[in-house]
Amino acid sequence: MPKYATGKHAKAISDRSGVEFPYREMVREWNGSFVHVSEFEPKQPQLEPKPMSADAISLRNVRPARTEPSVLISLRDNPFETFKAGSGIINIFAPGHGLTNGSTYRFRGSVKVSPGTGTAYNPNTGASGNPVSGFSSILNFDGISGSNVERAAGYTITTGLYKTIGGVDQRVTTDYSLTNFFHFTVATNTATVGETRGGGVGCSVGPVTIESW
Repeated sequence: MPKYATGKHAKAISDRSGVEFPYREMVREWNGSFVHVSEFEPKQPQLEPKPMSADAISLRNVRPARTEPSVLISLRDNPFETFKAGSGIINIFAPGHGLTNGSTYRFRGSVKVSPGTGTAYNPNTGASGNPVSGFSSILNFDGISGSNVERAAGYTITTGLYKTIGGVDQRVTTDYSLTNFFHFTVATNTATVGETRGGGVGCSVGPVTIESW
């Protein structure tokens, strides 16, 4: 291989400025230009950008926030209990009901499924059909008409048990009473005897309008 002089006493002309500099102070840039060290410019990083990946901000398993639709609350058998004779107040025992005092709810009878205008289940082929769901009527009790209890407009309920204490009719507001009891005043009818339960099996309380999921 050829040997080159060290250039200890040599001069060189800068490719950038055209100025003469000591040879041994010269450097070569990335583009091949032979320049003085004072003129040296590194390669612009954006000429060779590094690969960039998206920020890891998304999650694999997510559940978007949503407002839970109101659902029906099942009541015990014969859940409606008249307060006393001549009164339209109905008490209901529903442990941990979670209902809001002063809000309107609708009462419904047991759920029933019938072919209706749909197609019934075919036991021969196993076809599920297209049945129609509905609600049975709430049964009459103690002079109270079930059709009044289940009216479409619903009733504004009051949490707590309504009873007579010391000769005074009043709402019981203990934590236990508010959590497990509520009452309402049925339209038109009044009780014949009082302290009588009825309404049938499978009744429920829930929103006036049931939303589809």
